[in-house]
Amino acid sequence: MTNVILFDDKNVRDNLLPFTYTRPVALIRVGITNLASKWKALIGEARLSYLTSCDYLSTKYSCSVARDNLFVAGHIIPSAAMLKAVMQLQPGQALKADSEVIAFRGALSEFQTSKFSSAVQFQQQFLAIRQLYDIFELNAQVLEQDFRLLTAGRKSAPLSSSNRIIGDIQFPDGKPKIFVEPGAYVEGACINVNAGPVYIGKNVEIMEGACIRAPFAACHDAKVRMGAKIYGATTLGPFCKVGGEIENSVMFGFSNKAHDGYIGDAVIGEWCNIGGGTTASNLKNDYGEIRVWNYPAQRFLKTGRQFCGLFMGDHSKTGVNCMINTGTVLGVGVNIHGAGFPRNFVPSFSEGGSTSGFKDVSLATFFSIAERVMQRRGVTLSDDDKRIFTAIYNQADNYK
Repeated sequence: MTNVILFDDKNVRDNLLPFTYTRPVALIRVGITNLASKWKALIGEARLSYLTSCDYLSTKYSCSVARDNLFVAGHIIPSAAMLKAVMQLQPGQALKADSEVIAFRGALSEFQTSKFSSAVQFQQQFLAIRQLYDIFELNAQVLEQDFRLLTAGRKSAPLSSSNRIIGDIQFPDGKPKIFVEPGAYVEGACINVNAGPVYIGKNVEIMEGACIRAPFAACHDAKVRMGAKIYGATTLGPFCKVGGEIENSVMFGFSNKAHDGYIGDAVIGEWCNIGGGTTASNLKNDYGEIRVWNYPAQRFLKTGRQFCGLFMGDHSKTGVNCMINTGTVLGVGVNIHGAGFPRNFVPSFSEGGSTSGFKDVSLATFFSIAERVMQRRGVTLSDDDKRIFTAIYNQADNYK
């Protein structure tokens, strides 16, 4: 069995904070699945583990080392051509794109010391997640790739005739554009597939009056509430519950935006809650270039983008009717409430708003809230989770 180790490039990992505070880079969701699942689906039978760039993640996300290993960069979105090049590596050989190491076959000590016997250049273009906004910018393209891989050779469950389908339900090559997993409930929805595929996962519920434009994916047990307006390319991770208006956004999982309000060009981590009426801007009034907080630079950096919305770290929340400025970054465990626009960057474990100011949230308070939130989904806040959040809390001052 092939032993695959997905490694974090430290520079990439730091640029993807706050999402990589709590997970290896390879567990970021883009398209339908996370990056690790894409590699697993393409490689097939393999043992997969993680080599993180920070020690506190290594207990929960351990590295399983064998004599012969395939080290693969966790931020790379795999393709058939990439997989072929990786699997053809000989012992001691690295796969590079210019100077960037994409993969290496050999021992852990050789990888850590860059002791490569030779290097092969990968000449083809490939996709990778390097900045926060790459997650939503690549979502449409990757979603279609995932859709084709996940549904190949399979038959969709039937879709009720109560739904209104707009557009050709097949790609030009004859492959279907809509796939419904067993147990999904979809009634009275309007689904437009002109711009791509729609994937409806196991036990997903799409309620009557919901309007969805492809490309769109709802992973297992997600819910789309009545009258929701969802524009592509949007991905709802497992157990997400959404309503109101969403556009070109990715929600990792277990997060809610259940009521009216708007988010667009946004990335929402796990266990987040966006209060009713919360609206997050994704376009400046002067249509100018948006700057976003960068953790390693400790300042706002230009993105080169005109559209860029909210980046919300795990276990963060907004109260009802909150207003969020363009290109806002919220760390882990942030609680926003009150009137007015809070600042565009709020460090982890902070609570407050623009009028009341912000105060630190103690770990005890954070754990108490997180446990209550997770228990509603039958999930326990583990000791490993607590150690991760404690480590983030203890280093948070370095990123304010």
